Amino acid sequence: MTNSVAELEDADCIFIIGSNTTSSHPLVATRILRAKQKGAKLIVADPRRIQIAMMADIHVQQNLGTDVALLNGIMHVILERGWHDQVFIEEKTEGFEGLKANVADYTPEKVSEITGIAAGDIIKIAEYYGTAKRGSIVYCMGITQHTTGVDNVKSLANLAMLTGNLGKESTGVNPLRGQNNVQGACDMGGLPNVYPAYQPVNMIDIQKKFETAWNAELSDKVGLTVPEMLSGILEGSVKALYVLGENPMQSDPDTTHVEKALKKAELLVVQDIFLTPTAELADVVLPGTSFAEKDGTFSNTERRVMRVRQAIDPVGDSRPDWQIIQDLSTRFGYEMKYDSPAAIMDEIATLTPSYGGIAYDRLEGDGLQWPCPAPDHPGTKFLHKDGIARGKGLFHAIEYKPPAETVDDEFPFWLSTGRVFAHYHTGTMTRNCPTLNSEISEGFLEINPLDADHIGICQGDEVKIASRRGQITAKTMVTERVKQGLLFMPFHFIESNVNLLTNPAHDPIAKIPEFKVCAVKLEKAG
Repeated sequence: MTNSVAELEDADCIFIIGSNTTSSHPLVATRILRAKQKGAKLIVADPRRIQIAMMADIHVQQNLGTDVALLNGIMHVILERGWHDQVFIEEKTEGFEGLKANVADYTPEKVSEITGIAAGDIIKIAEYYGTAKRGSIVYCMGITQHTTGVDNVKSLANLAMLTGNLGKESTGVNPLRGQNNVQGACDMGGLPNVYPAYQPVNMIDIQKKFETAWNAELSDKVGLTVPEMLSGILEGSVKALYVLGENPMQSDPDTTHVEKALKKAELLVVQDIFLTPTAELADVVLPGTSFAEKDGTFSNTERRVMRVRQAIDPVGDSRPDWQIIQDLSTRFGYEMKYDSPAAIMDEIATLTPSYGGIAYDRLEGDGLQWPCPAPDHPGTKFLHKDGIARGKGLFHAIEYKPPAETVDDEFPFWLSTGRVFAHYHTGTMTRNCPTLNSEISEGFLEINPLDADHIGICQGDEVKIASRRGQITAKTMVTERVKQGLLFMPFHFIESNVNLLTNPAHDPIAKIPEFKVCAVKLEKAG
C-alpha cells in the first residue's frame, strides 16, 4: 500500500475494485465503513454484488476482464470535464500526452459496450473520484489475477496520478495483500528477479554486494515463476521442487497439469504445518511451525513490520522454518550460523535499505512501516510524500485487451473464483479449525436465478461444471449476487476443486494466471 490502513477513514472518496473487502479484509473494511459514515463517497466495481457493494454510493458490475476499459473510460470523463490535477501532472509526472491520446477513444458509450456498465454510471464514478480532495484506491486479486494484471495495476496508477491522489494522506493506490506476510515474503526477495528490498538480481553492483555479504558466488540470471517451474519439470529442465507454505495442488490453475508435473519431479519436498494435498504427493515432508511456535517478524499489507513472539513449544517434531532452511543449507555445503531470528534481522538491516533502521528493540508496540532507512528514522506512513520514488510518475498508455478465454456455444458461462468469509486460501488452516469449517463446510456454485430456471436447477442441486481443462461437481447457490451468464465458486474446497477448471494462461510480465476468468458449461448432475 502506498498509504496506511488507518488513513482510509479520512478519505473523501474510496474506489474499491477487485476486492471483496468485508470478506477477505474485514478490518480494512471497518475503516472504509467509518469513512462512509463520515461522508465519504464509496465506489465499488465488482462483477458480483458483494456485501460492501450494498453500502456503496455506486456499485457497477463490469464484465469479467474489462477493468482496463472501465478505467480508461473513467479517465476519459475526468479529462473531458477538467477534473484532473494539471499542476501535479506537470510537476510530478511524465508521459501524460500519450495517456491523454489513448483514453480519448474510450468514451462512456464505447466503454459501456465493452464493460456492460451504463454510460451514466461511468460518468458518475468519474465525478465522485475526480472531484474528491482525498481519493483512495483499494484493490486486491480481482485486479491482478488476469492475463492483463499488470495493465490493470498500471491503469489504477494512471488514475491516481491523473487526479493528484498520490503522495498525500488518505489517497494512493492500495493493494490488499492476499495472505499473512505475503508483503514480508516479497520484501525479503521471495520473487524470482530480486534480492531483498526489490534489488534486481541482474544488476552487477547489487549482485556483488550480496556476494560479499554472503561469501558466495551468485547468479545474475532471473529465476523461474511457479508456472515456469511446473513447465520446467514436465520439460525435464527442472528436477526437484521445494514447496514451503504453499499448496499448488489446490491454489494453482489447471490442477491436472499441476499434478502431472509434481508427480514427475525427481524430488518433491514440502514444508508445511498440515499435510496438504501437495504434501501428500511429496517424497519428503518437513514439519514447520505455526505463528504461535516461533519468534520472528511479519510485514503486513501497509508495510508495517511487527514482532511475532513464541507462545508455545513447537508441536511434535516441528521446527521453525529458518532452522530447517539453515540446517539444509549447511548440509548442502553452504554453512549458515544464525543463532536467532534477531540475528537474521540484523543482517537484513545491513543489506536491505528500506529495512535499514529496523531491529528487534525498535519493534515494541505497533512496529515500524518501511521505508525505515536509519536507526533514528520513525518509519513511513505513506509513500511519495517528498517526490515520486523513480523521479517522476510514469503514465502508461494502455489499450484494453479481452481475457485469454471467452464464452462460446460450447462453454457459454463465465466463471470467476474467490473467497468466502470463513476460509483462507486453500483452507490449510481454516478447514482444520472446527469452528470455521462449520460455518461453510463445502464448496458451492453461485448462479443467477434466471440461469437456474433455464437449466432447470434449484437451490442445493448438484451440478456438473466443465471447462476445456476438466470437470467437477458442486451444489448450487441460487442468488442474485451474480448477474445472468456469470458463475462464481470459492477455491477453498478440495472436494470441489475449482482450479481443475481455471485457465493457466498468465500475464506476460508478472506471470500471474488468469484465475478470475474462464469459460465453462453447466448441467444438472445425474
